Amino acid sequence: MKKRKIFTIFTLIIVIFIGILLYVRINNNKEIPHDFYTQWRQNYVEKDSNSAFVNATPQKLSATALSEAQGYGMIITMMATQKNWANRTDFNHLFKFYLNHRTIINKHQTQLMSWKQVEKGKQMQNRANSATDGDLLIAYSLFLAAKKWPNHPEYRTQGLKIANDILKYDYNSKNHVLTVGNWANSKSKYYNLIRSSDIMPFIFTALYKESHDKRWLAINNHMLKALSQLSKQHKTGLIPDFAVIKDGYAKPVKAHYVATRYDGDFSDNACRIPMNLVYANTAKTDRIVKKMLNFFDKQSTITAGYTLTGKALNNYQSAAFSAPIFIAVSNFKNQGYDGLFMSEQYIFNQKLTQNNYYPDTLTTLDAFMLE
Repeated sequence: MKKRKIFTIFTLIIVIFIGILLYVRINNNKEIPHDFYTQWRQNYVEKDSNSAFVNATPQKLSATALSEAQGYGMIITMMATQKNWANRTDFNHLFKFYLNHRTIINKHQTQLMSWKQVEKGKQMQNRANSATDGDLLIAYSLFLAAKKWPNHPEYRTQGLKIANDILKYDYNSKNHVLTVGNWANSKSKYYNLIRSSDIMPFIFTALYKESHDKRWLAINNHMLKALSQLSKQHKTGLIPDFAVIKDGYAKPVKAHYVATRYDGDFSDNACRIPMNLVYANTAKTDRIVKKMLNFFDKQSTITAGYTLTGKALNNYQSAAFSAPIFIAVSNFKNQGYDGLFMSEQYIFNQKLTQNNYYPDTLTTLDAFMLE
């Protein structure tokens, strides 16, 4: 009887302990998104009387806005509105900044955002040209806003205008893929260049559903085909920041082909691929993501960037790489990635850097996925 009583008490203690752990975890999961959103908003969102932008260089005297940053900021703000941490005015301020900084092509006002704005004096001055990823993100945020506030058709209308201009200025009709921006036109040597982080099936699907333009289906199919080709070229499954499509086949570019010596490596652009693909939930996207996760699962520490053969480019960690991996493994629970899931949770055990927009923004996006 004593042994049975001791066993019963011990079992009760274990049950209570597990219950406490679950309670703490559930409550922490609810607090983490709010905490990270608050930090992100305080550190990076700059406001004036009627507009706001995401400052990509808060540590410098002169502010810098990016279309990519604005797009992520508008999506994060829409996520926050679902929890009543932000409101329509907050979103409209970001929306207004985008409207004020659309790029001009051949003296024609487009619906694409200038890829970069730099503060001079008290004004933000546009740099020429657009960046495809930023415009895709902004369009998607507007469709989210249209669903949230159905009595305001201007959001959907503007999202469709952006989608149309992406197809007008950033579409390679020969390869049926998106170019990296309006500057990579048919007269440019970069016309067949693709940026791997521009491949966002969840946005392509949304653009097709809203516009009914079948070119978005072709873009989705052909760009995923390119990713699949790149994935198969190395055992690691790692994909480069940039690739060129020639004769229907995608190949990594060489160093400095576009911007840096890491252009042909798994670096600051390609790090978003696990996040961009995971919610497509197709056999093709799952294969691409899982092959990468299998490589990461074998690493003692996930560092900031790799060659395509798996050699670390740096010896430090970065949430810009860990956050997308965490989102991916969270979607493949109980499929052999538990260790990777646990190791990449470190991004929530510390505050945001407060001076590095990119990893802090991806971590904040991640935090909203916790619940």
